[in-house]
Amino acid sequence: MTGLKYDSSDSLSIEAYAKLLIGKTFLDIINDADLNNDVRVSIIDSYGNPKRKGGLGNLLEEIYFGYKANNDQEPDFKEAGVELKVSPYEKLNNGKYRAGERLIITMIGYAVPIELDFKSSHVWNKIRLILLIYYLRNREIDNLLYPIDYAKLFSPPEEDLAIIKNDYEKIVSKIQKGLAHQLSESDTMYLGACTKGATAEKGIVPQYYNPYVPAMTRAFCFKVSYMNYVFNHYVLADVDTYKPPKTDDFEPIIKSPEFLEETSFESYIENKIKSYSGKTDEKLCELFGRAYNNNKAQWIDLAYRMLGIRSNRAEEFEKANIIVKSIRIESDGKMVESMSLPPFRFKDLANEEWEDSELFTYFDEKRFLFVVYEHSGDNYILKGGQIWNMPADDLNEIAYHGWKNIQNKIKSGVSLKKIETKNGYEIKNDLPKKKDNKIIHIRPHTAKRAYILSSGEIIGNAKKHANELPDGQWMTTQSFWINNDYILSQIKL
Repeated sequence: MTGLKYDSSDSLSIEAYAKLLIGKTFLDIINDADLNNDVRVSIIDSYGNPKRKGGLGNLLEEIYFGYKANNDQEPDFKEAGVELKVSPYEKLNNGKYRAGERLIITMIGYAVPIELDFKSSHVWNKIRLILLIYYLRNREIDNLLYPIDYAKLFSPPEEDLAIIKNDYEKIVSKIQKGLAHQLSESDTMYLGACTKGATAEKGIVPQYYNPYVPAMTRAFCFKVSYMNYVFNHYVLADVDTYKPPKTDDFEPIIKSPEFLEETSFESYIENKIKSYSGKTDEKLCELFGRAYNNNKAQWIDLAYRMLGIRSNRAEEFEKANIIVKSIRIESDGKMVESMSLPPFRFKDLANEEWEDSELFTYFDEKRFLFVVYEHSGDNYILKGGQIWNMPADDLNEIAYHGWKNIQNKIKSGVSLKKIETKNGYEIKNDLPKKKDNKIIHIRPHTAKRAYILSSGEIIGNAKKHANELPDGQWMTTQSFWINNDYILSQIKL
């Protein structure tokens, strides 16, 4: 590349040139470029279009770094082996920061054989050295006014590469078996297979290994949970004025990458938990010096202690978006409680598309560590642990239909009737019930009853404990719950 203001064969020169962007907006970059007015207006119209995917990244590639945006499998700065990634970050109300989205690496090609060896793959070429450029996203202003705040070269550390390599091999294995249609971002830890492109028919393509079963187009990506960790612990770590939160005391479960040479992370975790199986909860509390009080925190604490974590903040779980859940099976073989998810707003759910919905995103990105106990006498005995994510077929078929039925009812109108009872009254609704779907149901997220009925009657603190339905009524805030019998069906110990 001639005529450039940096050496395109030198990664440090590229990074130094990128750092000159700090403090500028994308509009500043356009205005600083030697462009005539017509070209400038055209560029603003094109790159400033918020519907244009990757528009801000393309702007930097073509206007600032001086090369044509492309979808090549090679790194953007081929001579230096550097891949450019431009991504948003957000500042939360509590003063903390988070990465704004997953980091797309490269498309998964279904038309040709998949590359089997990670270290000779295009994915490895794209991630071995990444120039991360982060801008502060504020959806209330024009995207060309977003300020660029950080620019830093990043290579995944050695302790992450063992897991990333294992993730790659899992994705490749599924594709090679003709199961690309069953891929889910939650199959893996840090490196995911995320949906990419339209969700309609044009986003469905044939598989090379199973041409008669179409699959959604997907891309290799670093998950948003992984990039959130990278942003907070690598990008911000270089900023002199940055002070990490006092609670940011993550501990690694895997003390050395060599541990994963002969086994996967999942197997390591499950075997670690299994080594304590047969012990009662009371004995485990004694073993780890914890008071035996049988509260909910106890079960979570014990899970982390068995993994060698004192803070309940495991580094790998934070990077991989893994949630620890205790499962207690009673003497009759049943599980008493279903599992609650975060609350939702009725109007938001009514306007969602499935693959952009909160429920789909939750299960498509999250994994769970189930730590299972079985009731015996006065105690619960540890059976073992299992890392689990919802199978793609269950998510996109059964859970989808449950979600869709609930959405349809919310959109068409929920009937709320005040029924007199011996103890006063209750409010009946005609939303789908637990029996109507094998996997999910909804019920109140709070014990505080709150409504505004079509008659105008106000019950409870609706502004605090309810939210508005599309028809103008207000109903107690709800959340999705995973059915307890479905969870039991997924336990394989």
